[in-house]
Amino acid sequence: MPPADTGASTVVVGASAPQSPVTTTAAPASTHERLEPGRPGYRRMSFALFAAGVAAFALLYSTQALLPAVSASFDATAGQASWTVSAATGALALFVLPLSALSERFGRRQMMTASLAIAVFVGLLVPLAPSMGALIALRAVQGAALAGLPASAMAYLAEEVRPKALIAAIGLFVAGNSIGGMSGRILTGWVAQAWGWRAALAAVGLLALACAVAFHFLIPKARNFRPGSLNPKALAKTVATHLADPLLVRLYAIGALFMTVFGAVYTVIGYRLVEEPFSLPQGVIGSIFLVYLVGTVSSAAAGRLVARLGRRGALYLAVTTTAAGLLLSLADQLAAVLLGLVLITAGFFAGHAVASSSVSRTATTGRAQASALYQSAYYLGSSAGGTLGAVAFHAGGWAATVALGLLAVLGVVSITLYGTRVARAERRALVPATR
Repeated sequence: MPPADTGASTVVVGASAPQSPVTTTAAPASTHERLEPGRPGYRRMSFALFAAGVAAFALLYSTQALLPAVSASFDATAGQASWTVSAATGALALFVLPLSALSERFGRRQMMTASLAIAVFVGLLVPLAPSMGALIALRAVQGAALAGLPASAMAYLAEEVRPKALIAAIGLFVAGNSIGGMSGRILTGWVAQAWGWRAALAAVGLLALACAVAFHFLIPKARNFRPGSLNPKALAKTVATHLADPLLVRLYAIGALFMTVFGAVYTVIGYRLVEEPFSLPQGVIGSIFLVYLVGTVSSAAAGRLVARLGRRGALYLAVTTTAAGLLLSLADQLAAVLLGLVLITAGFFAGHAVASSSVSRTATTGRAQASALYQSAYYLGSSAGGTLGAVAFHAGGWAATVALGLLAVLGVVSITLYGTRVARAERRALVPATR
C-alpha cells in the first residue's frame, strides 16, 4: 500500500535526515511486539484514545453550539463570538509542534496525560469568565494545553500499532473526536436552554474530567518509545525536511482545507438555525450535532475505503460528498439542511482520517513533528474557517459561508489532481524506454 493519498512520490520522509530531533539513550525501538486487533492491550489502547478524543473535541469546541447565547450575553457580533472557538484552535495550532517535541523527550503517554489534565482544569474555570475578553483568553490557554494531545497520539499509534492496523486505529481516535464534538454540543445545547451557557460549559468540563480519568487508567505503557534529550538544531532540521517534502505539504494543505469547510459550517450553523425560517430553540440546535455520528462511522471506515478505492479515490469521494452537502444546505427546508450537514460531516471525517494516517505512515523519523505539522495546518484551517465563515455570514448570509466552503473543497480537488499527475509522471519515468 502506498504511503500517501495524493499521488505523490512514495519516497519516505525523514529517512535521509542525518539527525533526530532527540538524542536517543534507550534501547533500539521495536524491541516489543506491536499491538493489533486481537492482541492483549489493543482494546484498552483503543478505548483510552477514544476517551481522549472525546474529551479533546468536547473541550475544544465547547462554545461552538453556544455562540448565539454567548453573543447575546456579551452583546457581541457573530464574528467576535467566533473567537471563543478560533482562539482555542489557533492556540492549539501554534503549540502543537513545540509540545510534540517535548513528547520526544518525556514520552507520548506522559504528554497526553498532562495535556488532558491541564485542559480539563481550565475547562472548569471557563464558565466563570466575567467578560468576552476573559473567555477568549481562557479558551486560548485551553487550546494550548490540548496541543500536546493530537500529535502525541498519532506518534504513539505509529510506534505501538502494527502498520497494517494503523489506519483503523487512527480512525478510532478520530471517531472519538467526532463523538466528543457531538456529545459536547448536544450537552451544551440542552443544558444552556435550561440553565444558561455557563452551566453548559461546566457540564462539558465534567464530561471531559470523566474521560481524562478513564484515559489515565486505560492507556497501555509505551513499549517502543525511545526517549532522549532535545536537540533544537536537529528538531529544526527535521521540521524543515518535512516542509521540503511536496507530499507532506500537500497532505497538510488538504487537512487545512477540509477543516476550513468544517469550521465555517459548524461555527455559523447555529446562527442560521436560530433565525427565520427555522427559529429553532438552543436545545434543538444542539441536537443537530447528532450528525457527528456519521463522522464516527466514516472515519472508522476510512481503512476500508482506502482498501477499495485507493487513497486518492477515497479523497475524491470525500470531497464530492462534502461539496454535495454544501450545495444541499442552501435550501430553506430543515430536512435538506440536515441532510447537507450529514454529507459534509461524512466527507470531512473520511478525508481527515485518510490524510492524517498518510502523514503517520509516510514519516518514519520525526513522526511527532510530521503529525504536529499536520495538526498545526488542520487547526489553523479550523480557526480560519470559523472566523471567515462568521464574517462571510455577516456579510452575505449562509450562501456566502457555503461559497467559502466550496472554494476550500476546490482547493482539495486541485491538490489531489496535481498529486495524481505527479504520480503518473513518476511511474512513466521508472518504466525503461522501449525501442
